[in-house]
Amino acid sequence: MMTVSTQYLKFPTKGNTDIVDITDRVSDAILRSELTDGIVTVFAPGATGAVTTIEYESGLIADFKGMLERIAPQDIEYMHNLRWGDGNGHSHVRASLLGPGLTVPFIDGRLQLGTWQQIVFIDLDNRQRDRKLIVQIVGE
Repeated sequence: MMTVSTQYLKFPTKGNTDIVDITDRVSDAILRSELTDGIVTVFAPGATGAVTTIEYESGLIADFKGMLERIAPQDIEYMHNLRWGDGNGHSHVRASLLGPGLTVPFIDGRLQLGTWQQIVFIDLDNRQRDRKLIVQIVGE
């Protein structure tokens, strides 16, 4: 019989493409669920955060931030900024491109990530925030 466990990860972020490695927190959530085999979904409610995988090392983090700046530059005109005046139009575009969630299988209680693959939350907003992610674990 399948079981569902819902948990939350809460943490502050710095904004401005702050990339936070949450792999250990997701692994801990799986352990707390007492499930051994299944899938875990990490979802970021909100319109300026994203969840993905990356090799979490300083060079690639810099490359990733540079890529986002080339694809959705902060310093161009966004209709969102003109309408709301909050200066985070680029944040919404970037979050939409990356997506708010990620699903990863786990076997014997262990995430099935590649050797150089970590789960990260990316705060794309232009200010500090307190974030709350939903971690939903389905398995047996």
